Order: sequence, then structure tokens, then C-alpha cells
Amino acid sequence: MDAASIHLPPMARFAVVMFLLLATPYMAKRLRIPTVVGYILVGVIVGPHALSIMPANTKVADFFAELGKLLLMFFVGLEINLQQFREHRAKSLIFGLVTFTLPLLTGLAIGLFFGYSPLSALLIGSLLASHTLIAYPIVLKAGLARHLPVTVTVGATILTDMLSLLVLAVCVTSHKAGFSLGALAIQLAELGLFIFIMVFVLGRTGRWLFAQLGKTDEASFALMLGIVGVGATLAEYLQLEGIIGAFLAGLAVNEAVRGTAAKEKTEFLANAFFIPAFFIVTGFLVDLKVLAGTLWNQAGLVASIVLGLMGSKWIAAQVVGHAWKFPPADRGLMGSLTFPQVAATIASALVGYTALNAAGQRLLDERMLNVVLVLVVVTSVVGPILTERFARQAGGTLDAPAPVDVTPADRPGVSG
Repeated sequence: MDAASIHLPPMARFAVVMFLLLATPYMAKRLRIPTVVGYILVGVIVGPHALSIMPANTKVADFFAELGKLLLMFFVGLEINLQQFREHRAKSLIFGLVTFTLPLLTGLAIGLFFGYSPLSALLIGSLLASHTLIAYPIVLKAGLARHLPVTVTVGATILTDMLSLLVLAVCVTSHKAGFSLGALAIQLAELGLFIFIMVFVLGRTGRWLFAQLGKTDEASFALMLGIVGVGATLAEYLQLEGIIGAFLAGLAVNEAVRGTAAKEKTEFLANAFFIPAFFIVTGFLVDLKVLAGTLWNQAGLVASIVLGLMGSKWIAAQVVGHAWKFPPADRGLMGSLTFPQVAATIASALVGYTALNAAGQRLLDERMLNVVLVLVVVTSVVGPILTERFARQAGGTLDAPAPVDVTPADRPGVSG
């Protein structure tokens, strides 16, 4: 730890971070990179491996980051359009299964090939199986929000997120406590019970509470944060990850708070501070020397993960699109929308990295964490570029280039 991290007063550190929170979105636009990538880069720069403005272990920063991670996944569940999903349930489920299964198997094969254990390889597959709809504002601007391929892709996000988080839960628990068929059966039963409690019991209770007590913005704000805390605590009590509880909590109260002023204010606070704090603290973990070494020494692994993700997502869109007789532009739109890996991918990778078994071994090593960060950067840039191209071919009206830096931290309601 250098002199800066020892002698810089706490309020000076706070002021530096606040200035960077202000400046990062503008710099990201100038550089044409996703804002979330900008926040991670800020964390790298001010973190313990670079300038050391922020020390490696700070309880306050860790708390803000944890809350930001939970709120991120809460808004992912909260903003999913359940009405759109109901209207095209069958097609969304089919595409969701295909665009989940092919990347899962691809990531599993890549992980095994590069020497990871079956459990770690399965988690790697689940990281590729989800997706983040950061390019949704492009199709929204193009007037294609209700275009069938777009609606199906948005609906498929629900399934890919749910299944990816369930795989994460199984992998982490098995890594910590050991794998057995009996334990797996018990855990799956607990997962089923937990989903029922969160979606139906907490959902109905939450709707009643909002109707009875959430008549002011302050009360609704407190209720939302309380529900996030309850969901995360219940998940951890069942030895699941808190992000699973937060995601299901968002789904549970989805329709009760959609469009309310309190929801918008909570979202503003989360997007302005807590969610960026999560990405910045994630950047603290990145050692640029190790990252450069990974890119140089593990070029094959990096290329396999990035190309495996985009190839499997593309094939899924082509197969399903052909079956439904969608034109090439629509199939391309479905594929490009599912390329970006940001919100759930980073959160799940970080959970895998911090999961230790009895021998002190990580479920995902630092090498894979760095590979995932490269995957985030590449796919969150390439995906929106291709989405804009296919949106034009599909008949969308884009008078000016759509921004490519809208992220879950900017618009969590369209992310997965």
C-alpha cells in the first residue's frame, strides 16, 4: 500500500470518487465505450493495484458495493416486462432455452478443455448463457420495441437470467459443501420452495404492503430496500447467493411498483451511486499486470470464450429464427441483442471468484475473472454496433447513431 492510500484523508478520497462518478459517463461517451466499462476502469485506476487512492479492504466501500450489486439484480427483475412475456410466452421460452443451452454447453466444453473442474466449467457455461440487453435503447429509438423478434428476445431474458442464477446457486453450494445427489436434490427442492416464497408469498405480501403503507415516496423507498434485504437474507439463509434473492424480489413486486415515483427515485439513487460503486469496487480486483499477462499467455482461452459466446448466441438466433421464418435482419437482431455480457455476468463471476471451499480453493480463479472482464468489454461494444446495423436492415428509423454506452447502470430495466 503506497503513501497515497495511507495519508489521503477519507473525505478527500470521497471527493475524488464523487468527481469520478460525475466524469465517467461523459468520458465513456467520448471514448464510445459502455459506461459500466468506464466505472470498472475507474476502479482499476484508483484501486490498490494502481494509484491506491482507495485501499484494498474498506468496509464502507464493500458495503456500498454489496448493496449496489443487490440493487442491480433487483432492478433487473423489477423492470422485466412481464406483460410482453405473457403475450409471446411460448416463443420466448423456446428462444430462451436455446440461447441458454448452446452457450452453456459451449462454455462447459471450453472450461473442461482448458483444465477447469467440471463444477467450474459448468459455472463458466452459465456465465455465457445469460445476456444483458444494453442495446435495447437502440431498437427503442428505431421504433422496433414491439417488433416480434425483439419482444421474443426480451422475454427470453427472463428465462436465461433465472436458469443462469440457478446454475450459479448449485455450483457455489456444491463447491463449498461438496457434491452429492442427495444434497443436490435437497438444494433443488429448497430452490423451488424459495422461488415460491419469493414470487408468490413475498409478492402478495409486498403488493399488500405497498397498497397499505407505501402511500408516500419515503414509505415506498423504505419498503423496496427492505424487500431487497429480505430477499437477500432468505437466499443466504438457504446458502444461496444474495443476488438470487434480490432478482426474485424484483420479479415479485414487479407490477406493484412499476411506474411509481418512488421506484424512479430509488432507481435514480441506485444508478447514481450504489450500482457504480459495485462496478468500481469490482475494478479494485483487477491487477493490470495480471490482466496483461492473461491476454498474452492465455490468448487461446480469451479467444475461445469471446468467440464461443458470440458464435453460440448467433447460432441460437439463426436456428430459432429460421424455424419461425424470420428474415436475416431479424435473426441478426436477435443474435446481436444477446451478445453483451454485463450485469448478471459480472455479478455471477465475482460470486464464483469469492466462493472458497474447505481447502481455500476458489470456484473461479483470477485468470477466468480477467477473461470475463475482457468478454464484458468486447461484447458490450460489438453487440450494440451490430444491433444498430440490423435495426436499420429490419426497417427501423435511426436518424442519428444510437448511443452504445447505455448499460444496466443507466437503464437496468432492460438488462439481464
